[in-house]
Amino acid sequence: MVDKESKKVLEREYIVPLRKGWLKVPKYKRGNKAVKTLKEFLARHMKIYDNDLRRIKLDVDLNNEIRFRGMKKPPAKIKVKAVKFEDGIVRVELIDLPVHIKFKRLREEKKSKANEKKAKTTPKVEKKETKTDEEKMEEKEKLEADREQGEKLSKAKAKEEKHVSKDKKVQINRKALAR
Repeated sequence: MVDKESKKVLEREYIVPLRKGWLKVPKYKRGNKAVKTLKEFLARHMKIYDNDLRRIKLDVDLNNEIRFRGMKKPPAKIKVKAVKFEDGIVRVELIDLPVHIKFKRLREEKKSKANEKKAKTTPKVEKKETKTDEEKMEEKEKLEADREQGEKLSKAKAKEEKHVSKDKKVQINRKALAR
């Protein structure tokens, strides 16, 4: 995530009070205001002189923790670790991962290890070759041609049946007349 060329200039840990910021806005805006309050706090304390909040990059876990209980009820304070690099970008991480995130990561690690073991132990199965578009089109054309031939045959049979039925009618009429 961090370039090898950029060096750490400043690294600090803070407990950031968010409540003072998000109490000033309506409930539906509190989550966004908590993020903005965090960024403003870090801009002030990490010596970002132009107060450019776009230079502060929040970690995914930190963002998820702020919004964990929803937009209407963010945490009152949060403990973070901020690292400022030479290029002026500040990366912010959550220090104390909550229990639910720790367990989730442990489960994911166990699943990935189990999947790796399965991949090593199971023999590789050769995949069947998939048909190209041209082969699929040829099959469709063959099916259509067979269908057309079937229709022609059925029409011919129908004509023969009609012809036969006319002959039968004529024979029946002749018998009726002969009587």
